[in-house]
Formats: sequence, C-alpha cells, structure tokens
Amino acid sequence: MRVKALFLFLFAFLLLTSAASNASCEKVLVLEMSDSITPVSDDMVNNALAIAETEDYEALIITLNTPGGGLQETLNIIESIDASPVPVIGYVYPEGTKAWSAGTLILISTDMAAMAPFTVIGSAQPVQASPAGGSEPINDSKIINAIVALSKEKASKHDRNVTAAELFITENLNLNAEEAKNSNVVEYIAEDIPDLLEQVDGETIKNRQLNTSGADIVNYEPGLNLYLMNIISNPIISSLLLMIGIYAIVLGISSPGAGAEIFGAILIALGLIGMGFDVNVAALFLIGVGVVLLILELQAPGFGIFGIAGIVCLIAGSIFLVPMDFPRWYTPADVQRSMMFYIVIPTIIIGLFFAFAIYKVVQAKGRKPIIGEEMSGEIAEAIDPISEGNPGYVRYSGEYWKARSEDTISPEEKVEILEKDGPVLIVRKFKGK
Repeated sequence: MRVKALFLFLFAFLLLTSAASNASCEKVLVLEMSDSITPVSDDMVNNALAIAETEDYEALIITLNTPGGGLQETLNIIESIDASPVPVIGYVYPEGTKAWSAGTLILISTDMAAMAPFTVIGSAQPVQASPAGGSEPINDSKIINAIVALSKEKASKHDRNVTAAELFITENLNLNAEEAKNSNVVEYIAEDIPDLLEQVDGETIKNRQLNTSGADIVNYEPGLNLYLMNIISNPIISSLLLMIGIYAIVLGISSPGAGAEIFGAILIALGLIGMGFDVNVAALFLIGVGVVLLILELQAPGFGIFGIAGIVCLIAGSIFLVPMDFPRWYTPADVQRSMMFYIVIPTIIIGLFFAFAIYKVVQAKGRKPIIGEEMSGEIAEAIDPISEGNPGYVRYSGEYWKARSEDTISPEEKVEILEKDGPVLIVRKFKGK
C-alpha cells in the first residue's frame, strides 16, 4: 500500500508540474516594423511567422511605425499573413507614430488590429513624385481600382469598415486611434503590448483561442544577414552606396594603387543588392555616361568640359535613382521628397568635392616635369647643415632632395640650385635678398 500511495503521489505531482509548466509557457512573438516596407520586410515577416509556428507561439504581433514602402512587398506580406496558421495582430505602436499607405494596408489585413493612443493611419492613395520636387496623385482607374478592391476585400474578411478601407485610398482618409476604433477599422486601443495581450485574451483567431494574459513577450531578432539587408535595403542608403561606389571607382582608375576601385565595386554591389537589382535603366545609362566622361577628363585633361559634363550626368542619374514609380513604391509624396533630398544633396556635395579633386589632378598633370637644367637657378631651403664633404637635405617645391655644396650652409638658409647630378642637387648659398 505504501508503494502504491507513493506512485499515486508522484503521478499527481507530475500532472501538477506539467500543468504549471503549460500554464507558464504561453508566449507571443513581437516583430517591429519601424521603417519603409522593403523586400527585407517581407523576408522578416516570413521568418517570424515560421518561428512562431514551429515554436508554438500564441500569436505574432507586428508593430507598425512606417511611412509606407514597396507595393509588391506589401502584397507579399499580406499573402503570408493569410496563409499562415499563426494568429497575427497588427499594432500601430508606440504612441504618436503612424502607419501610412502600405502600413495601413497591412494593418487592415491582420487578424486583429490595434492602435496605441495618438497614432494615425491612412493616406493610402498612391502618389508619383517628379524629379523637380513636385508630386501628384495617381488617378489611373486601373491602379486605383485594384488597390481599392484589395483593401475592401481584406476589411470585409475581418468584419471591418469597408467604406473606410476605400476612403483611405480614394480620399486619403486619415484616422486617429479613437476614430479608427469607433469606425470599426480596428478592434482595440492599447497603451502598450502587455495591455494589448490582456485585451485580446480569449479571442478566437484562425480557429485558435488566444491565451495571452500574462504571456511572455519575445522580441523577434533577425539573423545577421537580414539585419544587414534591412540596413542596405533602405532606398536612401542603397542609392548613396551606389553613387559613392561609382565615385570611388573613378577615383581608383585615376589614382591606381590606393584600392579605391575595389572599395567602390563593393559599395556598388551592396547598393544593387539593397535595391533588389530593380534599378532605373535611364539612371544607369546617365551614371555610365558620367563615369566615362570623368575617365576621359582624367586621361586626356582639357578645359574641364568632360569633367563637368560627367558630374552633371552623375547627379542627374542619382535623381532618377530616387524611387518614384508607383508599381515599385507605395509611399506618400512628402516621404518621397525627403528621400530625394537625402539622396541627391549628398551626391551633389560629393560631386563638388570630386570636381575639386579632378581640378587638382589636371593641374598636377599639366605641370612641367622638374628635372635637370630646368631646376637650375631655382631657390630651395636647407633642412640640414651642409658643407663641403658633408651633404644634407634641402626642400624644393615641397619635396626633399639630397644636396651637396662647397659652401657652409645652415638649416633654414636659402640656397640656389646650380645643377642636378643624378639624384643629388648641387647648391650654393643664395646671395640675393
């Protein structure tokens, strides 16, 4: 009997500890999207969904703080959310942030939608910016109708306000958290993630009842490859990498041996990877012409015409590198203008610096070589004491030359160059004033 009682006690103990373990292992995964929507955003969502599924997370929370981004990447993210068995909660967070354009589409496509106080969603009409800095909304019915249909379909699927989903695009409707909840665009207003978890506890999503009250919050950490890709896929960073790389290659060609061309090739590769190799052909053509003109200026210097034309081509190419085409980018006009500013202005500054460098190179190449008789009569300055049988160094035109003299010369005294004997200058004391 004592043995039987002991077994019963152990069995009950194991059941209790197992239940306690199960009760304490609920966890949610939090993915932060706090920049433009890029191809890496798509990869990160897929990776987070896979982790949440394989490691049995209660839900994936995607926090949104974005001005918008790539349309294709947004569509990919929406498809991934729909296809995954993991409950996905969209949350505009923290306070005072926004989820515009692509961010709004993602939010209304999540299984549960929430906003922190004083956050804003909307402004989802596609806008095309011009190189001159202006912008105009795209009213092509083919494009607008496609996005409206998608937005309404996702809102309808999750029993949300279909009219608001349409007005986000056709009228650039913007809603704060209170307005969005009262209009049935989002289900919750939450101060922070723990508050959100308490509110959604017990909800049924994708045939799963959420058990999120007091759940552990695990922040998604991308792998090193995704982390680096997330940095270089920013359109501003990738465009600057490409332009600086081009300047470095031209500089490397003009001054071989410094390794600038290798550095430039690496930067260009990183820039193209960050852009997803989706680069404007006209921009590449202008940049290519600019590089050729700069090389011509360095190899056959004239009056700087080639150099100036080359820099103009590079600057124009950088302008066309700014993502403005709607099928690729789905970003508000003010964000596109700021992107243009941060890409073009540094390119102009680098171009001006490079123009100065070209000028100095051309000036140096145009200078007559100083050898032999052409140095005769020139004035130098003694660096060391020099006397008969005791040579020393003199400085001439910023260069140090070994010199000998029959005179006794002290340091810092001026000397006159008489002639050049191999690598040694023959000098005497300068007798002028």
